[in-house]
Amino acid sequence: MKIMSFQASLAAALMLAAAGLASPVSAQTQTAPAAPVQSTAQPSAVSPAPVAAPAAAPAVSSVTAPAAAKSDTAAGVAPAMKELSPWVMFQSADVIVKAVMIGLAFASLMTWTVLIAKSIELSVASTRLRSALKKIAEARSLAEAQMALGAKEGILPSFLAAALREARMSAGLSSDAGIKERAASSFSEIVRAEARRIRVGMGVLATIGSTSPFVGLFGTVWGIMNSFIGISKSQTTNLAVVAPGIAEALLATAIGLVAAIPAVIIYNHFSRVTKSYLELVSRASGAAGRLLSRDLDRSHGSVHSRAAE
Repeated sequence: MKIMSFQASLAAALMLAAAGLASPVSAQTQTAPAAPVQSTAQPSAVSPAPVAAPAAAPAVSSVTAPAAAKSDTAAGVAPAMKELSPWVMFQSADVIVKAVMIGLAFASLMTWTVLIAKSIELSVASTRLRSALKKIAEARSLAEAQMALGAKEGILPSFLAAALREARMSAGLSSDAGIKERAASSFSEIVRAEARRIRVGMGVLATIGSTSPFVGLFGTVWGIMNSFIGISKSQTTNLAVVAPGIAEALLATAIGLVAAIPAVIIYNHFSRVTKSYLELVSRASGAAGRLLSRDLDRSHGSVHSRAAE
């Protein structure tokens, strides 16, 4: 029994020793796989700092990204806005809008041409007529007035020629009133002809001033209509898409106003200047009538003196 118990205790001791020897091996075998877990977990424990850094980085990038997008958008819009010059808008406009712009530009050119031409014409005519009236101020007869003026052409020599012609054709008639009446009729025809001549070109100014805004408005309506058609095709209401077409349309209205406003102002100016010139023409007509009346009275006075003799 003692031998069997000894053997049993020896076997138990051997088993405990084997268990003690095996436990470090198992611990090593268990801890060896655990080491990668700890290594993987360890980066996870340490990684918050790197992970936090990327987390902060998106925040910064999220703040800077709209700014970069805005800068890109501004960089994209700025050149487009710089390209919206009148010449670029004219080139990119529709054919009908281009025709309207060209017509209005030509009308504006005509306005300034009429301004220069009529200014020179009225200035020269007024100066000549004033000078002629000064020359005949001391004349006592139609013959003296013609001699003072010489062979110059103008409205006053025309009045003098008409008066002499009527006096010559009415020679032998005793009615001075009839001669003066017929001479006044001739003077009126000359005044009307001169008024028509001096107003040449003013009708163009009146037409341009009254129709140019409506022509420009037609170009604007046509351009905006094309812009809306482009919006419906592109299916977007972005200002970058709509703005060029609307700008081209409004350019037609601007050109129409540029053509109309100076035309109206110049027409009103020439209306006043023409009225002043026609007053000078009336003075010339009156001067010729007075000279004719003196000649008639002088001729009748000489006849009466001869009859008395």
